[in-house]
This record gives sequence, structure tokens and C-alpha cells, in this order.
Amino acid sequence: MVQAKSNPRYEYLMGIVSNLPDCPGVYRYLDAEGTIIYVGKAKNLKRRVSSYFTKEHESRRTAMLVRQIYDLKYIVVNTENDALNLENRMIKAHQPKYNVLLKDGKTYPWICVRNEAFPRVFLTRTVVKDGSDYFGPYTNLTVAKTMIELFEQLYHVRTCSLNLQQAMIDKGYKVCLKYHIGKCLGPCVGAVSRETYQEGIDEIKQILRGHTAELCRKLYDLMLERSAEMKFEEAQKIKDRYDRIEGYRVRSNIVPSVISDVEVFAYDEEETSAIVSYFHIVQGAIIRSYTIEYRKQIDEPKEDVLALGIEELLERFRDDEDSSADENPLAKTVELIVPFEPSMVPDGYSVHIPQRGDKRKLLELAEKNCRQYRIDQIKQSEKLNPEQRQMRLMTEIQKQLGLPKLPRHIESFDNSNISGSDAVASCVVFKNAKPEKKEYRKFNIQSVSGPDDYASMHEVVMRRYRRVVEEHQEVPDLILADGGVGQMGVIRQALSDLEGSFLQQHIRGEISADRMHEIHELLQIPVGGLVKDGHHRTRQMLFGDPPNAVDVKVGSNLFHLLERIQDEVHRFAITFHRQKRSKSQVHSELDDIKGIGPKTKQDLLREFKSVKRIREASADELAAVVGVAKAKILADYFDVSREKS
Repeated sequence: MVQAKSNPRYEYLMGIVSNLPDCPGVYRYLDAEGTIIYVGKAKNLKRRVSSYFTKEHESRRTAMLVRQIYDLKYIVVNTENDALNLENRMIKAHQPKYNVLLKDGKTYPWICVRNEAFPRVFLTRTVVKDGSDYFGPYTNLTVAKTMIELFEQLYHVRTCSLNLQQAMIDKGYKVCLKYHIGKCLGPCVGAVSRETYQEGIDEIKQILRGHTAELCRKLYDLMLERSAEMKFEEAQKIKDRYDRIEGYRVRSNIVPSVISDVEVFAYDEEETSAIVSYFHIVQGAIIRSYTIEYRKQIDEPKEDVLALGIEELLERFRDDEDSSADENPLAKTVELIVPFEPSMVPDGYSVHIPQRGDKRKLLELAEKNCRQYRIDQIKQSEKLNPEQRQMRLMTEIQKQLGLPKLPRHIESFDNSNISGSDAVASCVVFKNAKPEKKEYRKFNIQSVSGPDDYASMHEVVMRRYRRVVEEHQEVPDLILADGGVGQMGVIRQALSDLEGSFLQQHIRGEISADRMHEIHELLQIPVGGLVKDGHHRTRQMLFGDPPNAVDVKVGSNLFHLLERIQDEVHRFAITFHRQKRSKSQVHSELDDIKGIGPKTKQDLLREFKSVKRIREASADELAAVVGVAKAKILADYFDVSREKS
């Protein structure tokens, strides 16, 4: 952006940009007066909008636009095609000053079925309220032209602009070439009745509303017919049309043209808040969208909150409604599209709760924006207060597992060995949902021989929490095993055995009754398990006795936290195991001789090449390399070794 990054306006805009979703949508830039100055579409809202503020623009006009941006708003949609349609309609509704490329009337085409005695079907870029039916807009001109061509071939609709009122037909017209070659039914000379012609028009309307199955069937039959007649070139052309129309989708998922003058309200709620999202539709275009949030003081019914939101939003924009209202003095009822029946409905409005169809899709779009608003609020609050995200995750874990207190301190264990050799274990510590690396601990397995993961886990847990208790360290609020039911059982058993060990000390009089009671309370640590799938990825969480799967949504923030804990403890254990194995692979007998350090060891091996030759060397040969004193240490060590053997 041209302005310095310390500019408060820049910081405000970048705060919004940082929370934009990575999905299709339409964005609007507003100037200092709140006027929309630019409407744009994006396949990826965050990437597209951020490009305006994170680089210098060669275009002087673009740079001028950026300097005038004081606010931005957006609407998320389902597909890029939806974004194209919505952008086009918003530009027509608001006429932003910087949308120069779409101000010359070259907009997306519609298919018009003209309101006439013998309707024509043609492409147009101008929608006129004359009773005609308009379908689109079409972002793919080729598809629209293909449809017109197919209608002319299948239904032989007229393409002329003659006035075909009955009186004019009676006066007599001269038929054109298309009638003679069989591409027009000849309504201009009364060769087809209005009823028969209208049947074809009705079918065309059904196809344009998305009912393409009948069209595809007719094309397929026609293709077979031409093939049977040995007219293979014609059959191939029909096949090409058939293949193209199979992928055709005519109805817009934004605002179908048949929907006009409605208000759409979506609703979303959590325990302490409710969100109402609003779309205002006029003549088939979204001309206004707005979202408000209510903080619930008590457990108000959702019907009451939705009614309050409807009244608030309608009242807020009532002046605009009145100024643009139809001058017809007869009041008309406006339709409210809502997800459920509100407790109150304003006068002059009727409620519709769609279950399917175009209006249901429109409501789902409003609901999607409603959910996105909540996501934006969470991201913004977490940005202002980074600890809030951690608090929310810990609260979610506490709620999911039914823990007695917030799991601020979580520890997780994992083992690592190769066929029992160089066996180690690790413990990682997460505090406030973040790794506390200075408190990580490594363990060399001491009492277990062979590859016994359960016995190794038992030893490590006993050692870890004996020291925690004896040194009065902080006890975790939750232990997570990097494994399933088996490891969870071992950890519980280790905690029980540790308590039994302290109980023996109490019986011997080494621990007081009060201290024993305190130790008992400390060791009642909840234990969970993290289960991996066949690809070693976190799959689910187990908790309880007996353990049950906890419903954690894959991809959620909580799932990613658990995944990170499991990955971290596994990484830490593997790293420690590799370090130990690396040391054991370069260990030699010289490392066991007291008084012989790494430098002396290096000098000896450089000279004699192996420990065997060092052992066989004379005192004088050794003294020549490391001196008399160290030569004597080596000679004494090897003499003792030979005596033992």
C-alpha cells in the first residue's frame, strides 16, 4: 500500500484482510463516506484482496483506488462462477466509480423468452421488465449460444421480429427461407397454432430451469436416428452438442432470476452469543448484506432472538427501503426467508421456511456468511488476545473429557528402540496448549531388557512422577499416551503402583498421614490416549475407563493440538534414540579407561589404527605417542583385562 504501514487505516484494513477466508467470494471497497467505489470477485478472497495492500501498483488508477479505500466488506459464495454472477449484479445495483470495464453495458448475457404471442428465444445483455422470462446470466457465452442453437433445431422457434398478432397474420406475411428448409414452424402464415407453438416454449423454459434430462434424451435419440440413416456427419454434430450439454448448468446458485423482492435472514448461535445475517434481494440481485451479533444474557429462545434481529435490521434500513419503494399506494406483502419461525413477524411481511429448491440454496448461502462472521470474530479476538485461542482449546478439552479442572498442564509419553537395543523414552510438556520445551525429559530404560514397550512405559511413568512428588513439582492435569488402550492401562497401573510404593513408606513411618493423603490426591491424574492410523497420523482420542473414542472433528483446532502433541512426543523420542544409537555405534574400549580422553583416544587410533594393536603395543611404543604416564594407565588396564580373561 502507498501509505506507511504505521498508518492506522492501513492497520485496520490489514486486520480485516488477515481474517479473510480462502474461498470464492465478492469484495467491496468503500471510501471515507461509506460509498462503494469498487466491487470485485475472487476465487480466493484472502489472496486476491491482500494483493491490493501488499505491493506497489504500476497502474496509476489502481494506486488511486487503494488510496481511497477506508473499509472493505465481502460475501462468501460456493463457487467461482457464483462470484462472477454476484459481482455482475452488485455492479449493476451500485455502479461503483472504479468498475470501468463493466460500465459500458457489456455485461454477461441472458437468454430471454420474449413475452409475445409467438415467443422468440434469444440472447440479450439487457433485462427489461416487460413480462418476459430471463434465464442466466451466463458466464460462458459458448454455452448460451449452444442453447439457442439447440432450441432452434429442436423446437424450430422463430428468429424474426415480425409482429405476430392475429390481425397482422391475417393481413398476410411472406414466409422466409427458414420455413422452406424446415427450421421454422411458420407462425407468420398461420402454419402452426399458438397452443402447439407454446408447448415447445414451455419445454424450453423447463430446460432453462435446469431440467436437461429430457433434452439429453432427445439428442441421444436423434443421434441414433441419424446414425441409422447413415447420416454420420449429422450424428457426430449432434453428439458434440450432446456432450457439451451434459456439463451444462443453467441456474445460478446466487439469486435465481425468479426470486425478487425478498428478505433473507440466517441464524447461528452458541452458548453466549447469536448471529443474524441479512440479505436484501431486489429484482433478482443482492443489493445489501449485513450481519449483527447479540450477546445473550440469559438463555433466550432462538425464536425471540431471530425476531429481534429481523426487527433491528429492517428498522436500520427502513429509510432506504422507503426512498426506493414502488410508488404504488397499495401495500404489498414482502416475503421473509428464514430458517425457522420467529416469535414475531412485522406487519406487511410473510414468513417462508424453504426446505428445498432455489430459496433453500439462498438461505444456505446466508447461513454460510453467518458462520464466516463467527470465524472472523474468533480470529480477530484471538489476534488481539493470543491467549484466548489457547484458553478456548483447553476449555474444549475439559468439556469433551469432563475433566474436573482446566488442562493447563498436559504431559505425553512415548518409547523408542530397535529390537530392544538403545531403549529410551521421552516426556513432552504442554502448558496453556503450547510446548514447554525446557521441561521436556529424556529417559534411558534401566530395568527392562528386550523390546517390551509396556514395561518400559511403566518404568518411565514411575520414575517421572516419583521425582515430581518427592521434589514437590507441578503435577499435570492430563496425561496423554502416544498409543491406544494398552498404554493407557500401563500408565494407570504405574500411577497405582507408585501410590502403593509411597503407601509402604507411610506404613514404615517415613511419610505422614497428611502427606500420604496429599500424594493420593496428586496421583489421581486423568489419562487419555492418542490413536494413529495405518499412515502414522493421528486418528482419534481415547478417554475413560474402559476407554471410549472421543468425538474430535478431524481438521478442527482441537484435533490439530492433539496431533501436534503426538507428533512432538514422537519426534522427541526418536531424536533421543538416534543420538544414543549414534554414540553406541562409535563407542570403543578406550572410552571405558579412566584417564584416557577423546584427544588421547584419537591420537592412539591414528597411530595404531585399532584397539587390538594398541593392546599388543609395548610400553615404549605407547609412551612415544601419549607419554609415559598415560602409557602406564593403558598398560595397567590391559594387564587387568588379560588377567580377567
